[in-house]
Amino acid sequence: MKNIKLALITLIFLVVNACKVSEPKPPSVITEPEPPTTEVAVIEEKDTVKKITLSPYVNYQSSREHETDLIHTKLAVSFDWEKQYLNGTATLELKPWFYKMSNVTLDAKGFDIHSVKLVEARSKKDLKYDYDNAKLVIDLGRAYSRDENYFVEIKYTAKPNELPKGGSAAITEDKGLYFINADGSDTDKPQQIWTQGETEASSKWFPTIDAPNEKMTQEIYMTVKDEFTTLSNGVLVYSKKNSGGTRTDYWKMDLPHAPYLVMMAVGKFAVVKDSWKSSKGNIPVNYYVEPEYEQYAKAIFGNTPEMMTYFSDLLGYEYVWPKYSQIVVRDYVSGAMENTTASIFMEQLQMTDVELIDGNMEDVIAHELFHHWFGDLVTCESWSNLPLNESFADYSEYLWQEYKLGVDAADYHNQVGMDGYLAESQEKQVDMIRFEYNSQEDMFDAHSYSKGGRILHMLRKYVGDDAFFASLQHYLKKNEFKSVEIHDLRIAFEAITGEDLNWFFSQWFLSAGHPIIDVKHSYKEGVLTVDVAQLQNIENTPVYKLPLKIDVWASDKLTSYPVVIQATEEKFEFAMAEKPQLVLFDGDQQLLGVINHPKSLEENIYQYYNSGKFLSRYNALENMMSDTTAVNKIQEVFANALDDPFWVIRDEALNMFENYEGDFKDDIVAKIKKMATDDKKSLVRATAVEVLSSIVGADAGDVMAKAIEDKSNTVKGAALGALLRTEGAEKDKIIAKYQDSDDVQIISTLAVYFAEEEDYSKNDWFLKSIEVLKGPDLYYYLQSYAALLTKAPMEATTKAAPKLIDMARNASMDFIRLAAYGCLNAIPETEELKATKLDIRANETSERLKRYYSQMGG
Repeated sequence: MKNIKLALITLIFLVVNACKVSEPKPPSVITEPEPPTTEVAVIEEKDTVKKITLSPYVNYQSSREHETDLIHTKLAVSFDWEKQYLNGTATLELKPWFYKMSNVTLDAKGFDIHSVKLVEARSKKDLKYDYDNAKLVIDLGRAYSRDENYFVEIKYTAKPNELPKGGSAAITEDKGLYFINADGSDTDKPQQIWTQGETEASSKWFPTIDAPNEKMTQEIYMTVKDEFTTLSNGVLVYSKKNSGGTRTDYWKMDLPHAPYLVMMAVGKFAVVKDSWKSSKGNIPVNYYVEPEYEQYAKAIFGNTPEMMTYFSDLLGYEYVWPKYSQIVVRDYVSGAMENTTASIFMEQLQMTDVELIDGNMEDVIAHELFHHWFGDLVTCESWSNLPLNESFADYSEYLWQEYKLGVDAADYHNQVGMDGYLAESQEKQVDMIRFEYNSQEDMFDAHSYSKGGRILHMLRKYVGDDAFFASLQHYLKKNEFKSVEIHDLRIAFEAITGEDLNWFFSQWFLSAGHPIIDVKHSYKEGVLTVDVAQLQNIENTPVYKLPLKIDVWASDKLTSYPVVIQATEEKFEFAMAEKPQLVLFDGDQQLLGVINHPKSLEENIYQYYNSGKFLSRYNALENMMSDTTAVNKIQEVFANALDDPFWVIRDEALNMFENYEGDFKDDIVAKIKKMATDDKKSLVRATAVEVLSSIVGADAGDVMAKAIEDKSNTVKGAALGALLRTEGAEKDKIIAKYQDSDDVQIISTLAVYFAEEEDYSKNDWFLKSIEVLKGPDLYYYLQSYAALLTKAPMEATTKAAPKLIDMARNASMDFIRLAAYGCLNAIPETEELKATKLDIRANETSERLKRYYSQMGG
C-alpha cells in the first residue's frame, strides 16, 4: 500500500495546529516535495526528547492463530447497483491446520447469510451455524483431520454501506466494497465498483479467514452489465454473454496469496495493452484508465516493463505472477494498493502529457510493483510486522530513482522520507515492529514506511550491495508464498553474510527512536580529533552501534576513516601533517538520525565544491545561507550553484537571489532570465520566474511573456503570479484571459491572488473552480477560499455555505472534508451555521476527524 508518503497525516496535523512550521506541500507523489531544510535535522535537546509521548499500548497483538487452513476460494458474484449490495456464492476449500476440528470460524462482516452447505461429491448438505454479524461459526457435523479437505458453500448478500465506518490515515475508509456514482446521477463521474481489502476488509464482501498469515488460491465469476469492463487477480479465463444484457467474466488465480490482496474492479475503462518479456515468455502488462486518458496511459505507466526487468534482475528473483495490470479508479480511499497482479491507484495518477512535464508518479508505480515481491509473494505474518511489506516498498522508490534518475535524485528522495519520519517522531516514537497497538491501522505511519526505507538503506550500506541483494534473494526464495516475521529477514542476512546481525535489527527494528548526534572536530599539533556524543534520551532509545565513515580532505585529497560509534561519548584521533580542509561526519550520508556538526564558512564552501553527494552539497548551501560574515564570497558560491547538475540544488541556489541587490547584479539577472526559459527542469524554471519577479529593475517582461506560454503548468502559474504582482501591469486583461482556464496551477495562482486582494466579486469563480480541482490541489485551494471568506460580505458567504456544507459532510477524502469544514469556520457564524457545524461533527464517522474538529473549535 502506498500511503501517499503519509503526507495526508501531516496535512491534517498542520491545519489543526495552525502552525506546523509553514504551509505544507502536497504529497510527494503528487508534486515534487520540498527540499530538506536542515543538515539531516536540527539538534534536539535532551529535555525535548523526554517530552515525546510514546504510544499508549493496550494489549499484545499476536499473529492470527491457525486453526483452519483456507486452501481455495471460489466466488460467484453479481451486483445490485440500486441497493449497493453484492449477491454472492462462496465455495471455500478448507482443512484443519493440525488438530481435528468439527467446526470452522470465518470472518464475514455485515452479511445477510442465506444458506450454508457442506459440498460433497454429488450432494450438498445444510449445515448449522451461528452468526453475530462479524464471525460465522459453522458446525461441520463431524470432526475432520488435517489430512481431510472439505468444501463449504455460503450464499450471502454483502451490504458494505450499512457497516460502521472506520479507517486510518493511510486507508480513509474500510468498508471493503465501494459503489461509485451507483445511480448514475453525477454526470461528471463514471459508475464504478472496486474493492479495498487491506487491512481486514475483504471479509466485508466475501467470507474468508481475513488475516495476512493466511494464503489461498482463488477464482471469481463476476456478472456485470455487458457495457462494463472487469478486472481481478490472476488471468481472465473467459467472458460469457448472458441474456438480459449481462456478461460473466471468469478470473482465476492459481498462485496463493493473502485474502487482503483479493480485488475486483468494474467500470468503463480504456485498456491499453503492453507486455513484459520474462524467461517463460511474454507476460501481459495492461493499463486501465478512463477513456479520456487512453492516449496518456503509456506516458503514465509505460516504464512498468522496464521496472519489472530491473527489479527481477536486482533481486535475482523473476516476477512470478501471470500478469500485471494497473487500474485507476475514482474516489479511492488511499494512494494505491498492491492487489496481486492488479494494483489500484487513485485518480490523481491520471495525468495529461502537459501535467507530466512537472513530475510523474513513478515512485507510486514502483512502490506497488515492488510489493509483488515484498508483501504479495512474501507476506508479513501479522500487522505488527507490516514494515516487512511497507519498508521494502518504500525503499523501492529509492532503488528505481537511483537506476533511472541517478544517485542525487535517489538521495534527495531518501532525505525527504527521513524528514517525514523526523517530523512524526516529534509526536510519536514507537518500535518499528510493534506487538502492541490500539488498532492495526496505527501501523500505517512514517515509521513503517519512511523510517523503514531508511533503515534498509543503512543495512545496504553496512553489508555492501552484493551481500544486500544476495540476502534479499535468499529471503525471497526461502519464504516464497509464505508469511514471515522480522527474524526471518535477519536470519536471511546472517545466512549470507555470516555475521550476527542481532544488534542491527534490535536497535533499528525492535526499538523506538533514532540517534541524536553532536559532532565537534579540532586540529592541533598534527592530530585531528573528532568528538562524538549521542544525545538521545537513553531511557526510551538505545545507545546505538553506528558503523560509519569520517571523510577527511587534506591537500585536496580524500581519506575515509571507518569508525564504529557505540558509546554515548567517543573520541577519534587521526594523525595528519596539516589541518584538514573538511571533515565530513558520515561520509556516505546514510545515517538515519539527527546530526549537529558545526563548520566554518571555509569548510562549508569546500564541502559544496568537493563532497560530491547531494545531501552534503545541499547542507553546505543551507549552512551558508544564514551566514552573514562574508556575503560576497557566499553569493559567489550560490551563483556557481545555479549551474549544479542536480535540479534541487539549482532551485535552492535561486532562492538566495530573491530581492537581490548585490554585486554583479546584471550578470545574476541575465543568468536567472536564462534559467527561467531554458532550464531543463520545469520546477526550476518556475522558481527562476518567481525570483526574477522579486528583483527590482530586472526588466523581465519578455521573460514573463515567454514563461506564461511555457508548456509547463507550474511555470505558467508562476509567470501569472509574477505578472499579477507587477506594478503597472494590465491586470484586468490578464485575469480575463486566464480566469476560465481549467489548468490547476492557473486556478491555484488566481485563487491566492483573489484572496490576497479580497476580491469578493470572484465568489462565483471560486465556487465554479471547486468542481475542477481534486485531492491535495483542492485542499490548498480551499485554504485560499477560507482566507477570502473570512471578511466576505454576507451575500458571498450565504452562497458558499451550501457547497461547503455538502463537502464537509460527503467528500470522499477525509482531509477534504476537514478543509471544507475549515472554510465553514471562516464564515461569520449564525445560529443556523453553528447548528449545522455541530451536526457535521456529530455525524462524522472518522474518530480521527472528530478529534481534529474538537481541537479546531467552532
